[in-house]
Amino acid sequence: MTALGFLYPGYSAEDDYPRMEQLIGSDIRLTVVHTDIGEDAHRVDALLEMGSADRLSAGVEELRLSGAEAVVWACTSASFVYGWKGAHDQVRSLAKSAGLPASSTSFAFLHAAQEMEAAKVAIAATYPEDVAGLFSQFLKAGGVEVLTTRGSGIITAAEVGTWGREEVLALARAGDHPDADAVLLPDTALHTVAHLPELEDVLGKPVLTANQVTAWEALRLAGRRVNAPSMGALFTKEPLVQVTV
Repeated sequence: MTALGFLYPGYSAEDDYPRMEQLIGSDIRLTVVHTDIGEDAHRVDALLEMGSADRLSAGVEELRLSGAEAVVWACTSASFVYGWKGAHDQVRSLAKSAGLPASSTSFAFLHAAQEMEAAKVAIAATYPEDVAGLFSQFLKAGGVEVLTTRGSGIITAAEVGTWGREEVLALARAGDHPDADAVLLPDTALHTVAHLPELEDVLGKPVLTANQVTAWEALRLAGRRVNAPSMGALFTKEPLVQVTV
């Protein structure tokens, strides 16, 4: 049994995790611990507070007791908002606090893009334009070319969590670029796991979504490889690319 731990901000699309556990199968357990998000707002000051070391460390003991072998901060915006250096510092602090290998959804996107050899990407985000732009800057700092960035102006994770299939497909279509190797849908508040095969079929290319890449990143940290076609092309790619945080 491989136990993987996730610190998830608040309550929005956390039900993607038991769904992924079923789709991945094997002997892998995904344990979610919810963190206190403070103010639910896709605004820089609120996101900086949401991802603070104190808020993250509060959930670490529960994950340790669950037997987790690795931990991922399951949030995109409250990691990349710190910038390239700050996001690294956040992960290092989490790893020290947990005593476990650690990462975040922002780095998961970067590593997943590397895994898929997606040198050029399009971003289809739920966020306001300014926050979406910070994600683009983060990816560029990691060596990924961003062809286009589309924000949707959604302020709260609570609203994002109400989006269903039609909204997710519309978001992906609107954010795609003909020259993009992959389309990235950040925001772990967005339900995407049930729609991964359809998204890739509609767009004709790999689609990387926040909860999907977060689970993949935890598996990577634990040294596990899982073939799960229903989880998208990312979970069928061979061989595993060695990447570093």
